[in-house]
Amino acid sequence: MPELAEVETVRRVMESALLGKQIGRVEFVEDNLVLNKIPSETYQQEVLGATVAEVGRKGKFWWIRLENRMSLCGHLGMAGWIREVGQPTARLKEHGKKPLDDESGRPRFLKMRLSAQDGRTVVMTDGRRLARLWLAEDPLQSKPIKQLGPDVYKEPRTPVQLHELLRKRSAPIKALLLDQKLFAGVGNWLADEVLYQSRISPKREGNKISKDEFEVLLARLKKILDDAIDAKADENLFPSTWLFHRRWGGKRGADAIDGMAIVREEVGGRTTAWVPELQK
Repeated sequence: MPELAEVETVRRVMESALLGKQIGRVEFVEDNLVLNKIPSETYQQEVLGATVAEVGRKGKFWWIRLENRMSLCGHLGMAGWIREVGQPTARLKEHGKKPLDDESGRPRFLKMRLSAQDGRTVVMTDGRRLARLWLAEDPLQSKPIKQLGPDVYKEPRTPVQLHELLRKRSAPIKALLLDQKLFAGVGNWLADEVLYQSRISPKREGNKISKDEFEVLLARLKKILDDAIDAKADENLFPSTWLFHRRWGGKRGADAIDGMAIVREEVGGRTTAWVPELQK
């Protein structure tokens, strides 16, 4: 599932291709789920001919602010993706190994296509139809975005702030990390990775974690995000030492890392991979 690093990657793709340019061609494929029951013509009329003033992100949400128009907002869901046509792109595990385009060259599972007047084009695809698009006067005041807490990459808290915030929270730290009102942008793989690298058990209660441990957690979180974004969310370029490469179940995963057993169990309502021998 796309998390902060993946969404920041697609934000940068859109910014590079579209920022400061007028949208010359658009296509929104009719889909009541993805388009939130808004007719595709409404999106097309709002976006066509508009100039892109900003491409923003908060947590796992992104938006394109248009001059003198409504803003186009979105969420990638479980398997949605945005790429520039004709350019290399990362592929999520959910994308499988089939070609991204069909025999005619049309992107498979196309939901949105935006072309700047200079011809650079970005497309959004989603085979599972869990991505969402909508229009808003102000993206930051849009309900899904407004209810988020601080973005963990752009607005990180200090260890002291985090310790104070969670000192009365007895929920497992894994569950707290996934709370978007506390840690906007953190998803399941990122939570598992930062806890593994911080040597903290996902079952530890939030109020049982020290300021020093939060200092380590925040430093590791920033480094993981820096590395994943630098890799343009291409998991093949993630450091080989990461739990990420082994955390998945079945053939995609592994039973151990550095000789230590990987346990997979539900913590905080989500499937969690961790290493009890290392994480305390």
